[in-house]
Amino acid sequence: MSKLPESNKFIDVSDYGRPVAKVIAKALKSTTFTPIHVTLLFIVSGLLAIVCILEGQYWLATFFLILKSILDAADGELARVKDTPSYTGRFLDSVADILLNFLILLTVRYITDTSWLMTLGAFISIQLQGTLYNYYYVILRNKYNGDTTSRVYEKKAPKAFPIEKQRHVDILFFLYNLLYRAFDKAIYLFDPKAEKEAKLPNWFMTLVSSFGLGFQLLTIGIMLVLGLKTYIIPLFIYLNVVMLAFILLRKSL
Repeated sequence: MSKLPESNKFIDVSDYGRPVAKVIAKALKSTTFTPIHVTLLFIVSGLLAIVCILEGQYWLATFFLILKSILDAADGELARVKDTPSYTGRFLDSVADILLNFLILLTVRYITDTSWLMTLGAFISIQLQGTLYNYYYVILRNKYNGDTTSRVYEKKAPKAFPIEKQRHVDILFFLYNLLYRAFDKAIYLFDPKAEKEAKLPNWFMTLVSSFGLGFQLLTIGIMLVLGLKTYIIPLFIYLNVVMLAFILLRKSL
């Protein structure tokens, strides 16, 4: 099942790994491989990227960052082709993403000797920017009856699907809520009427998709390869200006 009806699909510059992810999901459909297994593989890929950054192997690091993005899409694709949606997978995916983001930025800080304050600012920025994209995307998906395992504003642990245990959902939701609640609430306060107004044309979503995690990781990889590693952390801080511009643009639609 696609996340959106055909008429509401947009060019998602952050989702460049989707075509390969679909191939992987199709290949794994009749196997015992589960979406959780794919999620664990993208965690490994992210950790390998970090090791490569520390070793100065930036081309290889970029490869693993891109592979991480592909596998990040493949777990959801596998859940769809097997018709096994789960909140366990949804929350594990998100918890893994935010922890890997933090570790990647810490690694960039280490190799560039950037200040801790700047690094923290970049981490908060990258999460806010990604949350903005997810916020608008989930609104769009819910409006047009797409994938509903994600919600606009997570307030309590959802009821587990039959294929998963409620205890696992509760634990992972607690971790998700702990790590994401402040970012979700901040973005909601920036644009609380977005859900009701829901004016999110395809061209606008394409622009905002540049804040998606896949594009963020690709940007980090490209900057490492181009010898611009000292600009990675400042870039994500400066992009907050663009984030605010997107919010103002959405409100003007």
